[in-house]
Amino acid sequence: MKEYICRIASAEETEAKWNCEIRQQKRRKAVLEMMKKDAIEHIKNGQAVTYYGKLNNKIICQTTAMFDENIIQNSNGLVDDKTAYLCNFSTDKKYQGKGCFSKLFRFMINDLKNRGYKKFTLGVEPTETKNLSIYQHLGFNRFIKSAKETYPDGTVIDVDYYGMKL
Repeated sequence: MKEYICRIASAEETEAKWNCEIRQQKRRKAVLEMMKKDAIEHIKNGQAVTYYGKLNNKIICQTTAMFDENIIQNSNGLVDDKTAYLCNFSTDKKYQGKGCFSKLFRFMINDLKNRGYKKFTLGVEPTETKNLSIYQHLGFNRFIKSAKETYPDGTVIDVDYYGMKL
């Protein structure tokens, strides 16, 4: 992966990525538009940082770190001045299992460590056993709690939250 780089995304890059993903959807466009608006606002307000893994200038994986309890559902115990909540993990199917996300994850953790964060949390649906296995491999082995989250369209899901310390 000679031309693979990890970087912090600008608000403009984030908007372009969201626009691309929204164009590819057949349904849920209104919900995605709301999520895009919030994501860009959170970046501009310093409440979140999005990270991209790019191969030959194409985004192939991403993740987001959130720092403000007011923008995270069930935030008690998930975020504070030394704890960042991580979300929106994704890798293009073509590049899964090739180490790209692992490199991006290490890049993100180093950046957050430099910002003073020492703990990290995330949420995963209990049925997403493959994702949970990946998160545990990355070090998220401390169960925090279970709760329900609501998507902008009103869909309610069960979520288990896990944490890791540096």
